[in-house]
Amino acid sequence: MKKYSRDNQTTMATWAADCAERVLPLFEAAYPEDDRPRSAIETGRTWVRTGVFRMAEIRGASLAAHAAARDAKGNDAACFAARAAGQAVATAHVPQHAFGGAYYALKAVAAADPANAVANVTAEREWQAERLPGGLREEIMERIVVVERGSGVVVRLRKGEGF
Repeated sequence: MKKYSRDNQTTMATWAADCAERVLPLFEAAYPEDDRPRSAIETGRTWVRTGVFRMAEIRGASLAAHAAARDAKGNDAACFAARAAGQAVATAHVPQHAFGGAYYALKAVAAADPANAVANVTAEREWQAERLPGGLREEIMERIVVVERGSGVVVRLRKGEGF
């Protein structure tokens, strides 16, 4: 697994939280009383801000967001938005989880409006790429693959060497 500097890891964590936060309304509109994904994003942002790492807190926030995703089964956009939050906070532990934050955010965008998935996912992916510094942009975005299929899109995360 590739090693990232602490600066790169915090940059990736901030970026993943931003990606997840953009789709969080898809979850919160369906489950307004469930704050687990929002709490996960906030936990990740607190780690970036303070540098204080408590594994139990990071892991708990991530698992809670993923539990919210499981509870949202049947609403793909909400489910993927909660998963984006769970992956974003986990970046504090393993930097590669940032890829998952962006990946699930794109899946949420696609699921939220299937009729306009191609345009919406393209725009969101461009937004994501623009917010990464040049040193990370190519490496990260080449692993998040969007393929047009019919009138929709398939979003994949390419794993492999260094992942």
